[in-house]
Amino acid sequence: MGYAHTVGGTTWRFADLKDLLAKATPLRSGDILAGIAALSAEQRMAARMALADVPLTRFLAEAVVPYEDDEVTRLIVDTHDHEAFTRIAGLTVGEFRDWLLSDVTDQETLTRLAPGLTPEMAAAVSKLMRNQDLVLIARKCRVTTRFRNTIGLPGRLAVRLQPNHPTDDAKGIAASMLDGLLYGCGDAVIGINPAGDGLPAFTKLWHMMDELIRRFEIPTQSCVLTHVTNQIRGIEAGAPVDLVFQSIGGTQKTNRSFGIDLALLDEARQAALSLKRGTLGDNVMYFETGQGSALSANAHGGVDQQTLEARAYGVARHFKPLLTNSVVGFIGPEYLYDGKQIIRAGLEDHFCGKLMGVPLGVDVCYTNHAEADQDDMDTLLTLLGVAGVTFIMGVPGADDVMLNYQSTSFHDALYVRDLLGLKRAPEFEAWLEKMQLVDATGKLLPYATSNLLLAAATDLGAS
Repeated sequence: MGYAHTVGGTTWRFADLKDLLAKATPLRSGDILAGIAALSAEQRMAARMALADVPLTRFLAEAVVPYEDDEVTRLIVDTHDHEAFTRIAGLTVGEFRDWLLSDVTDQETLTRLAPGLTPEMAAAVSKLMRNQDLVLIARKCRVTTRFRNTIGLPGRLAVRLQPNHPTDDAKGIAASMLDGLLYGCGDAVIGINPAGDGLPAFTKLWHMMDELIRRFEIPTQSCVLTHVTNQIRGIEAGAPVDLVFQSIGGTQKTNRSFGIDLALLDEARQAALSLKRGTLGDNVMYFETGQGSALSANAHGGVDQQTLEARAYGVARHFKPLLTNSVVGFIGPEYLYDGKQIIRAGLEDHFCGKLMGVPLGVDVCYTNHAEADQDDMDTLLTLLGVAGVTFIMGVPGADDVMLNYQSTSFHDALYVRDLLGLKRAPEFEAWLEKMQLVDATGKLLPYATSNLLLAAATDLGAS
């Protein structure tokens, strides 16, 4: 089935839904590289107008990645909640946009709807939206998850404390962890991207973070961001694994390039659940995604990168994660060329994830060879804060010296919290107050010699 729309006497035709979605996407370098982007602004507008008239039910009848060839498509189709979808089943994509923007569509309504939305529906409606629409609707979406604290409550912003080190030096990592905690960061997770390889290196990091969390009774969770098979082996060897991490994509072929499939993710989740390390809940998974991952693996199949990103959220949703993180500018300018494209993509990712019921955070970031700078990241960070983003990154100085990219700093988290009156996860905020790090309002307190965490600074990481 083809699609068409006439603009100014010219009729633009689109071969199928996959082609229509690609041509309707705001300009980005990855789709140009894939050879699927609109050839002109006029064609892009014609595609959007044609897309606005597509009934939402069409997305249940026409798959952008064939059902027979792709287990992600099968997951999306087979787990679709038809009862939840009933509320919007009679709408077109354009009417769905208007309905989402309506004042009568509130948080409770969107929460009930989420299981009835396919990723393609979320991606399609986002392509018809201005940035302000993406912010306004995402702000109405709330996804709450729990492990040792509560993530995603209204008026809250969590931060992943990211104490990476180029040689996994224990003292260097400990110093970064201490620095982040003193700035009130770390409620989302203390997560390390290891520089080294092998179970002994990973186990050392797991035990180091676990010792810190247990010693100071910090209501947070830890994670070593290595391949999921290493984490399963760690669990089998008795390592203190809290969250299980894995990068995921929107097609079976992309996930295969990561060395995973859905069965392996389920095995990892069951292994983590068996440890029963959560005190408040059992959301044990941590996923990372990024527009362009399917293209970089030659696994996109002609589907635009933003739609495939939304399909990755369909994978994440199935495994009930504590956190899912779009590393929006990390892959590089081949996929998101400049600050404008990164900002747009970050807002799209946050919107689609939250609309689908995924606890979506964003790594507000860029690589040094992209046409972007920290001012662009300040803009995206502020917009995401207004939109109610679940969590962001906390990197010492905003410069990750191990992964070699620019992200957000502990100070950036203070900025957006102060600007918008956002608090941390409630259990973590109470712990900070108990430790004399913040006052009753959540503001950082001046240095105090009685502070227990500061007093322990001399021996953290010494072992």
